Amino acid sequence: IQRIKDAIGNYPDFPKKGVQFKDLFGIFKDPKLIQESIDFLADIVAEHYTKNKPLDAIVGLDARGFLLGPMLAVKLNCAFVPIRKANKLPGECFSENYELEYGTATLELSKSALSPGARVLVLDDLIAIGGTLAAACRLVRKASADLIGCVVLVELTYLNGREKLEELGVSVQSLITF
Repeated sequence: IQRIKDAIGNYPDFPKKGVQFKDLFGIFKDPKLIQESIDFLADIVAEHYTKNKPLDAIVGLDARGFLLGPMLAVKLNCAFVPIRKANKLPGECFSENYELEYGTATLELSKSALSPGARVLVLDDLIAIGGTLAAACRLVRKASADLIGCVVLVELTYLNGREKLEELGVSVQSLITF
């Protein structure tokens, strides 16, 4: 895990003053680190979420959740479903607004993407203040799927994003913390 953590870059005051940006793209420079990241995430899922029943889908968030999500879905033998920024998905969508540090944004989930009762895990690269993941969880619930939890590669514990998800009754697991 330390090798993965060491590959994550840190950029103070990006994209604005006071933000400590964590750049996960260093992991993707090394195929072994990519594989280790997916293997560790799969272990977390097995330990916390799939002891009794397999997943039906991994829901990945736009955009970096799209890098990890399909690989983890293949490893876990389940579907991958994208949650996108507004107006990027065709057809009818559920939508959910959420707060950012610098404004508001909207996420969408195709109404046909998940079956009611499907066992779904939400995946993203990082949790900071928790707004994006919380919106994704609300979307999964709007689809009447069984939201079993969230997994992230990196958690910025000093921003308390986990609390926002716990208020929704959602379990969060992370591989690396800062």
